[in-house]
Amino acid sequence: MYDHGAVFAPAVIENGEYYRLFTSMFLHFDFSHLMNNMIMLGALGTTVEPELGSIKTLILYLLSGLGGNLLSLGADWTSGALVVSAGASGAIFGLMGALVWLVIRNRGGYGRIYGRRVYLMVGLSLYYGFTSTGVDNYAHVGGLICGFLLAICLYRKRGKEKIIREEKR
Repeated sequence: MYDHGAVFAPAVIENGEYYRLFTSMFLHFDFSHLMNNMIMLGALGTTVEPELGSIKTLILYLLSGLGGNLLSLGADWTSGALVVSAGASGAIFGLMGALVWLVIRNRGGYGRIYGRRVYLMVGLSLYYGFTSTGVDNYAHVGGLICGFLLAICLYRKRGKEKIIREEKR
């Protein structure tokens, strides 16, 4: 994984291989790791993208993955952990963070998604990570926070005027 661009703190910080902060989002350790992330990406992406749009969803996804990788990198570097890290879960947690903002911004519900369900999903996902081995929880938390904050910046709730204008077309 290291040879293909996974994050490794000494490589990024000492060697300046910053590209690893992005390439690692597209690497997975095994088939089940890839499938778990793709299932969550499909479920969350198809929920968030219709409201944000394709470009904003892509921006949110990539920057959340970057934010998660940066938090993970910082934690690894300060703790002295020599860990190779890869996967899309930081970016996927960013989509979860965006979904939390969509629910909050729409007063507790967004389509068929309701606040309690979203909060339960986030809580269970974090719980699973913290009770499992080999999981980059810093990337998850960093992605979740970045996704939430980015959604605040990127999401504009459709007003009645905009909906009426679109219906007249």
